[in-house]
Amino acid sequence: MKIPSEKTRNKVLVLKPEGRLDSNSVGAAETEMFAHLETNETRVVLDLAGLDYISSSGLRLVLMMGKRLSLKGGKLALCNLKPNIREVFEISGFISILTVVGTRAEAEAAVVG
Repeated sequence: MKIPSEKTRNKVLVLKPEGRLDSNSVGAAETEMFAHLETNETRVVLDLAGLDYISSSGLRLVLMMGKRLSLKGGKLALCNLKPNIREVFEISGFISILTVVGTRAEAEAAVVG
């Protein structure tokens, strides 16, 4: 899975996974996402507008990313969740332990502030 990424003017890394984040794609996604953390990124936004499906393995990856950033003194925020993706985060309880906001601007503000 190739994850589009970009750097904002506030030096926030925005990752935009697309399609499905499941047991078939999570290995490649984990390698790519964690490679960014090895370059000392500490402010990361996951823009999930292009994500159509997330499984428990995808949820685990997002949680691991958040924990790893936290250990480095960093922050993770998620934005642009489609209703079905948001429902998975709500059912799993992850909505209460991760920073989940509506828009990308809100997500960037959450990791910068």
